[in-house]
Amino acid sequence: MNSKYMFSLVMVILLFLIAYIGVEVAGLYRLFGIFIPYLAAFVFVVGFVYRVVYWAQSPVPFRIPTTCGQQRSLPWIRPASLDNPSENSGVVIRMFLEIVFFRSLFRNLRFNFNKGQKFSYEWEKWLWLGSILFHWSFFTVVIRHLRFFTEPVPLCLQWLEKADSFLRLEFVTDFVQIGLPGIFMSGLVLLAALIYLLLRRMWIPQVNYVSFAADFFPLFLIIGIAVSGILMRYFAKTDIVGIKEFTMGLVTFHPKAPEVSGIFYVHLFFVSVLLAYFPFSKLMHFGGVFLSPTRNLANNSRAERHVNPWNYPVKIHTYEAYEDEFREKMIEAGLPVEKELTTNGG
Repeated sequence: MNSKYMFSLVMVILLFLIAYIGVEVAGLYRLFGIFIPYLAAFVFVVGFVYRVVYWAQSPVPFRIPTTCGQQRSLPWIRPASLDNPSENSGVVIRMFLEIVFFRSLFRNLRFNFNKGQKFSYEWEKWLWLGSILFHWSFFTVVIRHLRFFTEPVPLCLQWLEKADSFLRLEFVTDFVQIGLPGIFMSGLVLLAALIYLLLRRMWIPQVNYVSFAADFFPLFLIIGIAVSGILMRYFAKTDIVGIKEFTMGLVTFHPKAPEVSGIFYVHLFFVSVLLAYFPFSKLMHFGGVFLSPTRNLANNSRAERHVNPWNYPVKIHTYEAYEDEFREKMIEAGLPVEKELTTNGG
């Protein structure tokens, strides 16, 4: 077994046991329901802001955008306005396509050796598809959960929930709800995409070789969040009204930890660990992509001169000043001097 992903898996299992035993056995509802979520939110906000401010203050001495097309130069040469933008409008469109549709990953290629030591390039379409499904579904799940923190629930969240759910077979009376709860597509797609990305890191030798425990831990942790959420919705009995009152108490700073099933506190503890871990992990590419000079700069180095802000004042000694200082000695040594030659020629 690979120690890199086994270590991450064991860590997530330990986190599960800590939360489940801490609630079901020790009854630490306030610790796992109030103190840890507030602490995790504080660490997330402070860490996220610190990383973004630190990156924003880092000087960029010259234009270093990654390019895949012709730079703007002569009028009769057609430039690539998206792959090599020379104006800010092109940068905005390029950033939008990169952040929303993963445009650079869509064109990613994989190098393969064939028979006879011949090599070829293969389009990494499955990596792009798995990544975009993971990010879109994760974003949908996060937005959908905002209904627990708002009262009344905004109409846009109600529309999103209806669009995300299917097989909603239920009959509601004044006393009971009969039938099956709606199945949310985003949760199932999230879990499927996570499993694919995890198996890809485990089974492809080249990817596994460059992967570390820090690459496996977030995958196992988010899988734990997805699985615990699915268990609460479709299998375990969970007091939704009590959870709603609890989350509203958190956002209004009047929290009261409910005595619900341990799976809910495991789910909440996993989310808290993810929030606290987020600013110090590779997951910070969520904020870093907006500040990356390889993406957010226009490539106009041929049209404008960019002076390195790190340059400090340097006292220079021009050739004219050098000749003025040593002209007589240069003439005595038989060396040519520009001013004397110009005067004689005139």
